[in-house]
Amino acid sequence: MRLFCAFLMVIVSFWQPLRASALGDEIYKSVHWDPAQLASGSPCLLTVEFQSPPASFQGEWFGHQVSFFPSRSRTVWYALAGVDVETTAGTYKLTLHATMPDGKSVDATRDITIASAHYKQVELHVAENFVEPDAAALKRIAEDSEIKHQAFAKSAPEPLWRGGFLLPVQSPATDSFGTRRLFNGKLASIHRGMDFRAASGTAVHAANSGRVILARSLFYEGNCVVIDHGQQFMTIYMHLSKIKVSEGQNVHAYQLLGLSGSTGRATGPHLHFAVRWQSAYLDPAILFKMKLPPTP
Repeated sequence: MRLFCAFLMVIVSFWQPLRASALGDEIYKSVHWDPAQLASGSPCLLTVEFQSPPASFQGEWFGHQVSFFPSRSRTVWYALAGVDVETTAGTYKLTLHATMPDGKSVDATRDITIASAHYKQVELHVAENFVEPDAAALKRIAEDSEIKHQAFAKSAPEPLWRGGFLLPVQSPATDSFGTRRLFNGKLASIHRGMDFRAASGTAVHAANSGRVILARSLFYEGNCVVIDHGQQFMTIYMHLSKIKVSEGQNVHAYQLLGLSGSTGRATGPHLHFAVRWQSAYLDPAILFKMKLPPTP
């Protein structure tokens, strides 16, 4: 009898994980992402389809929570996310957590391959204080860092964007995202945005609807506006000569935010436009081409 009970316990211990895996296969109909081929710096639309609607759903990727929102039927869920420009090529696990109406939790994982993106290196010349800041500048940089940290923590839990993202200015863009930048001969940073050749005073517009979570002067960014589009997805507008919105203000797509300029660490008048998800910086050129689903 004891031998039979021990045999039963072994069977049960093997059966439970297999059953959980089978249940996941029954609940998750499909999981895919766009673009299909991802590289470092790629924004990404994750789409998960279910056989029957879950009560709630979220995921984890690159150590960050992924917030999904449902379609009207609630059988398809979406998340706007991305791969940071500095991510090393490799395979990364996307973990999915669904809670069904009966309270059962159903998990699944998918391996997503990230390719290398090959970015160029450029040399720029700016005032020496922007390369080797003095004590006063370092104090301000530290204060700015805390201001940005607090602003980035204020993202809405639901998507605020509507439809595709728009070009913020009617000016030519440079192929500058991801470039390794040497300031006065020293490697200082990776360029985490897209530069537009906008003459000083050019109107700068919101790439999509959202809420202004930062609108002030910063040491490196100059006059800067940050818009939260919800679920940790944000756009950033730097080096403005004038700011035309205020913190806490709701804005619609293509609303005037300010005028381009050369404030902060800039070699001349232009708009630096950046896209941020969680702490990852993403290629705006890819985002502008993406077809996005309706939001609730």
